[in-house]
Amino acid sequence: MILGAVDAWWWPYAFILIAGWATTYPWRFLGVFIGGRIREDAEILVFVRALATALVAGVIGNFVCYPSGPAAEASLLLRIGAMAAGFATYLLWRRSVLAGLLVGEAVFCLGLYFGG
Repeated sequence: MILGAVDAWWWPYAFILIAGWATTYPWRFLGVFIGGRIREDAEILVFVRALATALVAGVIGNFVCYPSGPAAEASLLLRIGAMAAGFATYLLWRRSVLAGLLVGEAVFCLGLYFGG
């Protein structure tokens, strides 16, 4: 089955949903099935956490260094400052992701509003 197999307006949307489901849910099921049996301090789990953290750091770095849309109009200094403010808030506010996100976003939006 390929994307061009059906000539209907709804087919690309259905294809994306089917392909997305088929590639995602078996791995989620496997993760739940195996994840419940692994000790929390197992080396494989430590590796997976480190890999996930590195991927998130890479995505954030990509957003800061190579932004798109309205964020591309902001200066690099503003983007780095907002990221630093969010990270500092995260550390100071008992590792609260929500607090860090809100402060970083507020700094970025205020910087854009006032011409940063």
